[in-house]
Amino acid sequence: MPLLSMASLRASLAPGQRLLGLDIGSKTVGLALTDVSLMLASPHPPMKRDKLSRNAAEVARIAAAMGVGGLVVGHPLSMDGSRGPAAQAAGDWALALSEATGLPCALWDERLSSAAVNRAMIQEADLTRKKRAAAVDSAAAAWMLQGALDATRPV
Repeated sequence: MPLLSMASLRASLAPGQRLLGLDIGSKTVGLALTDVSLMLASPHPPMKRDKLSRNAAEVARIAAAMGVGGLVVGHPLSMDGSRGPAAQAAGDWALALSEATGLPCALWDERLSSAAVNRAMIQEADLTRKKRAAAVDSAAAAWMLQGALDATRPV
């Protein structure tokens, strides 16, 4: 299953289907879910980064339970917009995940999402580094997914 543009992914959803956002880290995968109207992205508990088959099984379980019709994977582009090794790896992982789960998938630029979430957690929530680490992955996934929703919202 090829990767789609975000606009194509959104257009392919049946009414009431949600999107699952994934922010891939080295140890955890941050998760976020949209509401059924595709207006709001909210953090979902993260999953441990594991073998693709285990992660795909967990994503498929969440998708079935939550009515997810597509995946949006964070694409860590370089600051100049070029694709470095991390972006290539994320694209490969997203394609393999899409094929393993049977869910359509799009990549979305995630530059600075973790930095923005960390800054907000420090300023607004006054969370310690240890407490932030537990929440930042899924919050970054929600930040990225909300950006994708906002950019592709029909006028």
